[in-house]
Amino acid sequence: MDEEYIQLDKVLELGEGQFIEFKESMDKALAKEIVAFANASGGRIFLGITDAGVVKGIEAGNKLKSQIQDMAYNCDPSIIVKLCNRDNNVLVIAVEEGKNKPYSCSSGFFMRMGANSQKMRRNEILSLAIKSGKVRFDEQICSNFKWSDFDEDKFKYYLKLAGISYNMTRDDILRNLRVLTDEGFTNAGALYFAKEPFKYVISSKVRCVHFRDDNRVDILDKKVVDKGIIGNIEFAVEYLRDRIPVRYEIKRLMRDEYPEYPFEAYREAIVNAIIHFDYFLGDAIAIEKHKSSLIICNKGELLFPESDFGKRSEARNRLLADLLSRTDFMEKAGTGIKRVTDACKDNGNGFKYNFSDAFSFTIDSNNNSDDEITVLKAELENELESDLKADLKADLKAEQPRHVPKDVTKDVTKDVTKDVTKDVTKDVTKDVTKDERVLRIIEEIKADSRITVDNLAEKSNVNRRTVLRDLGKLQDEGVIKRFGGRKNGHWWIVKGKEI
Repeated sequence: MDEEYIQLDKVLELGEGQFIEFKESMDKALAKEIVAFANASGGRIFLGITDAGVVKGIEAGNKLKSQIQDMAYNCDPSIIVKLCNRDNNVLVIAVEEGKNKPYSCSSGFFMRMGANSQKMRRNEILSLAIKSGKVRFDEQICSNFKWSDFDEDKFKYYLKLAGISYNMTRDDILRNLRVLTDEGFTNAGALYFAKEPFKYVISSKVRCVHFRDDNRVDILDKKVVDKGIIGNIEFAVEYLRDRIPVRYEIKRLMRDEYPEYPFEAYREAIVNAIIHFDYFLGDAIAIEKHKSSLIICNKGELLFPESDFGKRSEARNRLLADLLSRTDFMEKAGTGIKRVTDACKDNGNGFKYNFSDAFSFTIDSNNNSDDEITVLKAELENELESDLKADLKADLKAEQPRHVPKDVTKDVTKDVTKDVTKDVTKDVTKDVTKDERVLRIIEEIKADSRITVDNLAEKSNVNRRTVLRDLGKLQDEGVIKRFGGRKNGHWWIVKGKEI
């Protein structure tokens, strides 16, 4: 016991509350106090003390103790209590928080709320049963399911993913998978195999949103899908993958990929969100791509203490999890959180978990060089302009007549350079022309991320000025990015932006 419960004077000073109950003597009402503490967070009942905190004492013989133990045992389910004699003939009944909630006695279901033990209402009992896993949404019968809404293609696709032969009748396979029982088709079956799961499960959808920044104001794209468990997972994973840039580096003829967010982490997070979602709550799973983070959120409290997170695995929807575990979408149970955290650490991403009435997972971008990109882009633009000026001066000098005065040459060069630079800058802002030369430049960068402008010009059989113009267009279109200085820099091909 805690020290505050051992010292009776401190207990009397605290008085009755969430964890302390005084009773002058034993009566039938003792059972409801035991049940109430077991359904809440546990507590101590002090027999021999009045409600006013006056110690009267009680004769705590073996007969009384046996009666108390029997009373606790006869609760449904049974409750184990510990008895301890204190000074002044006070008997302490220690009730731990129950692991098999909800508990009831002959008078009904009770919950400790402050200094009182309140009788629970139907919805409160149901909520407690759901939270403790006694009532599972996926195992409930979908009483209004119509077999005309069964999607044979989804069923065959699942069997293929699970490596199950279609050599029995459909109903026999569904029974073996436990989604069909004598009572009917389960909610799990509807979520996996209904043509439109939303007709039967209001929380069957996944909402994917791509925001322009981190303020969740400007939306670049939004999709809400209702493709079933497998389809929702596949869609959400591809939705993020199409929007996550990947940089490539070539080292010794090998191409290394460096995504802004690790695929394994957000894939696993999406699977967990869909499988462990509390489908009783009637909401949608939210997957958001922000400028500097990914957020994957699903409604549903943890089924165990937060301190056990990452060490303990408990499925809210056992049937959904069992079906998915037969495919490659779900790995060995209990290893998902470790794989997510390891993938983030290996890829240089920060991450955090948030626990409340919902569970959310945030992955921070590993690209912390937005300011550097801006500076480097400006540097590259200056480099382009400087190179253009140098090339134009050289061309003009080679072509000018010898009798032209030096001052005139200088003025002409200045004016022409200014005009040409202006025209080139204007041209760079136009759409990237998808011609053979530009495609060749992209392929060369893929093969060697540190290739120089001169080498690109040589391989493309054009002059340096043309290559600089093409690179400028590609950069403005977001197809490529430049990192590092003029001598030691390298190019990135942005995944999903190739032309």
